[in-house]
Amino acid sequence: MNRLFSKSYRIIIAVIILIAGVTFERTGLIELLSDPYEYPVIMELVIQHLYMVTLSMIFATIIGITAGIVLTRHRFRRYAGICMYIIGLGQTIPSLAVLALAMSFLGIGMKPAVFALTIYSILPIARNTLAGITAVPPELIDAGKGLGMPPMKILMEVEIPNAMKVILTGFRIALIINIGTAALAYIIGAGGLGDLIFTGINLMQTDKLLAGAIPVTLLALFADFLSELLGLSLISRGLRLSE
Repeated sequence: MNRLFSKSYRIIIAVIILIAGVTFERTGLIELLSDPYEYPVIMELVIQHLYMVTLSMIFATIIGITAGIVLTRHRFRRYAGICMYIIGLGQTIPSLAVLALAMSFLGIGMKPAVFALTIYSILPIARNTLAGITAVPPELIDAGKGLGMPPMKILMEVEIPNAMKVILTGFRIALIINIGTAALAYIIGAGGLGDLIFTGINLMQTDKLLAGAIPVTLLALFADFLSELLGLSLISRGLRLSE
């Protein structure tokens, strides 16, 4: 039964690849990608897209984790609800509106795009950091205190390692959302793969549309895979085995 399923699985993949190849050939995508004048342009848009995502995720991760940690401290815990509500406004507002608001005071180009993507990505990271650290069993923290560990050491060696899986889940969600939303940055002149997608839509050219949409999809899948690998290196083996 397993061998039959394995063979069927391979046949289905082969059929999907065949259909995709025929579709790409008929839409002119293969011809577009092999064009020596178009290829450098596409690669430049891919690099712009990656630059926006990477820079905004660095800022969002720093701000989100810092906010999540601060709001779990005893002195600031009472403000967690209102602070998370304010941070959540970034995702409550539609992504196009966030880009438009950022453009109104930062102009057009890469700066407002990175700013808007950062705002849009903070919430999942901050919320999961807050939830992950709050869920650490109190007896573990008490054990750290009993061993004479200072608060910073308890945070770094007890709370964050035990909350790492939840924190990484927030990072993973933010990263996937960020990659998809970055395609809209073309509207405010930041470039990226959205340039190909919207040009393809406006000109009714399926090859350009696919040349933008497929890399965005592959980037999201690759980012998801990298997040999985990151989890293997950052989450302790003991916590992984206990699941």
